[in-house]
Amino acid sequence: MSEYLGIDTSNYTTSVAVYNSDTKKVIQEKKLLPVKEGSLGLRQSDAVFHHTKQLPEIIKKLYSENISGKPCCITASARPRELEGSYMPCFLCGAGFAESYAVINKIPCYLSSHQMGHILASVYSADCFDILDKKFIAFHVSGGTTDCLLCESDSENILKIKQVSSSLDLKAGQAVDRIGLMMGLKFPCGKELEKLAFKSDISNRKMKFRIKPVLKNADCCLSGLENRCRKMLDDGITKEDTARYCLEYIAVTVTEMTEKAFEEYGKMPVIYAGGVMSDKIIKDIILDRFDAYFAEPEFSCDNAVGMAIYGFLKNNMGDKNER
Repeated sequence: MSEYLGIDTSNYTTSVAVYNSDTKKVIQEKKLLPVKEGSLGLRQSDAVFHHTKQLPEIIKKLYSENISGKPCCITASARPRELEGSYMPCFLCGAGFAESYAVINKIPCYLSSHQMGHILASVYSADCFDILDKKFIAFHVSGGTTDCLLCESDSENILKIKQVSSSLDLKAGQAVDRIGLMMGLKFPCGKELEKLAFKSDISNRKMKFRIKPVLKNADCCLSGLENRCRKMLDDGITKEDTARYCLEYIAVTVTEMTEKAFEEYGKMPVIYAGGVMSDKIIKDIILDRFDAYFAEPEFSCDNAVGMAIYGFLKNNMGDKNER
């Protein structure tokens, strides 16, 4: 058997994926949770309800159209991050299904974190499995995190992950969504904000944005970005230029956090994961400063691919030829 099933029931996406270790390909299905117009998110009780409804739908779609075999194991994200006490009810939907399915079908079940999934999905997308044998820096930048992480190989858990720095207030994805809603965009706002930013003519001007990110030691503060963008709009700055400023500010903040990590731990490979890192403007600014790994957009945003990869790696611990 060569198929590895992954489940991820994150705060805004129900996702299922199968990794085939023979073809080295993944097939996935995912569906955003419905959010009321103008809202900044979902209550956890609503997220649990929608996952419970959507999970059978997308599993049926995945297997009826693409997959015929039985998986050799199943893996699910059971918590948001690789931190003690990390918890969010929505992840119980996928974890509970995975444990039940494994018992019935007598196959191994592995539980990991949503954060681990983001990192491994990026490793798969960037085709850099060799990074797992080294120390490296990973950024997880999304609606719930703006984390710089020190990662190294771990014989039990694939990766040992240590938080190096984070945001002390707003997370990058929260800032994007709040600023997007100021402009009347639909939540989640990332894609629409990027489209607006590409229409900005700031790149044709002699005067560029002067951006000074707020860092306290290695941690960042992003609440000022929301306030600055509100003032820009109030002062008559176009939505396009304000969107561009927002994304450039996040990019510069992440590059400064990266530099701080290098100062502390030395230069090493860096991989950028999470939905915010799918933005091309942010990606291009970071790549202008560092050689780094990025996932393709479909593997940057919440998905179960990393969980399928985690199951594959756990089932083949020690066999590097399988990667």
